[in-house]
Amino acid sequence: MLLASCKRSEAPPPPARPVVEVVQVVQRDVPIHGVWTATLTGYLNAEIRAQVTGYLLSQKVREGSFVHRDEVLFELDPRTFRAALNEANAELAQRIADEARATRDVERDRPLAEAHAIPKAQLETDIQVQRAAVGAVEAARANVQTASLNLGFTKVRSLIDGIVGITAVQVGNLVTPTSVLTTVSQIDPIKAWFSVSEQEYLDTASRIHDATLASTRSDALHIGFYITLADGSQYPHKGSFMFANREIDSLTGTIRLVASFPNPRFLLRPGQFARLGAVTRIARGALLVPQRAVGELQGRYQVMVLQADSTIAVRPVDVGVRVDSLWVIERGLKRGEFVVVEGLQKVRPGVKVTARPYVPAPAVAPGDTQPATTLPGRTPAAPSGGTNGTKGG
Repeated sequence: MLLASCKRSEAPPPPARPVVEVVQVVQRDVPIHGVWTATLTGYLNAEIRAQVTGYLLSQKVREGSFVHRDEVLFELDPRTFRAALNEANAELAQRIADEARATRDVERDRPLAEAHAIPKAQLETDIQVQRAAVGAVEAARANVQTASLNLGFTKVRSLIDGIVGITAVQVGNLVTPTSVLTTVSQIDPIKAWFSVSEQEYLDTASRIHDATLASTRSDALHIGFYITLADGSQYPHKGSFMFANREIDSLTGTIRLVASFPNPRFLLRPGQFARLGAVTRIARGALLVPQRAVGELQGRYQVMVLQADSTIAVRPVDVGVRVDSLWVIERGLKRGEFVVVEGLQKVRPGVKVTARPYVPAPAVAPGDTQPATTLPGRTPAAPSGGTNGTKGG
């Protein structure tokens, strides 16, 4: 009976401490990336129009193919323009004959007028007729040149090297100088238009100004742009800054900027949307924690900090930008402190916990190393097997 009474009086064993995973707050220089939605457009976009009116006889190139400058794209009916050229040549021959006759009259009458054999007024009339004949020859030559150009315009050529778009007319259509036949775009390099906020513009305004003044220097603005394609892959070629628009849109408060990208394989096409990114600045000595360690409550952010006595304390923080899976902490934490990443729902302030190191997925840039996690009051684990210092308080 005494033994049974003693067993009943023993206190129950204390509950097991909650197990949480923690990570140490690290401090390092972090590149801050800006990401925008960009619209791609050709470096040059030439609308191909006929310079004369005529019926379209043939299309010389295939839609979507690459063409060179001065390559014939379309051919119009040339018969009317060939006849006009023949008429202009005949008119020129007649005017040349009139000039020759007027020149002979002047040469014949000049000595007669000097000998007073004919009135001097007749010589002056001959000279004026000769001058008019010379002018008529020049006008006829200009008409021949115009007719020759119009005949040449029946072969519609590309003015740039580029890719031919979809044809807007069909063979047999009557085309005029107002008709757009197709569009040729130079897409190597290709332009990327994107809009940034006024605040983002002010952060780089001085560098953009330097680039605008030094327009002949391709490296005037050292911003290496990159493009993330729709399938999530990154475009292999880096882009460079070109120019900024002259004004800020008063309705949206943004300004349009342009970057150019090499496009040797024509992977990028005009009208395509892409995520454009660039390293806009370097945050020196930024404090970083995983994003999943930061909680939000009524618009305020907080983290759970592991104290030296293995208890948990809630700490309000001010967050900055996100860098991959990490979050920059502006205020509220110090370098070397430990924050809870896993097991947040199992703990509350003041509770003692069993802490284990949290092993995040690789999220730092190549070449960056993260310090080994050493819990408060513990020494780093030995490289060999055995206990790793993660259990207990």
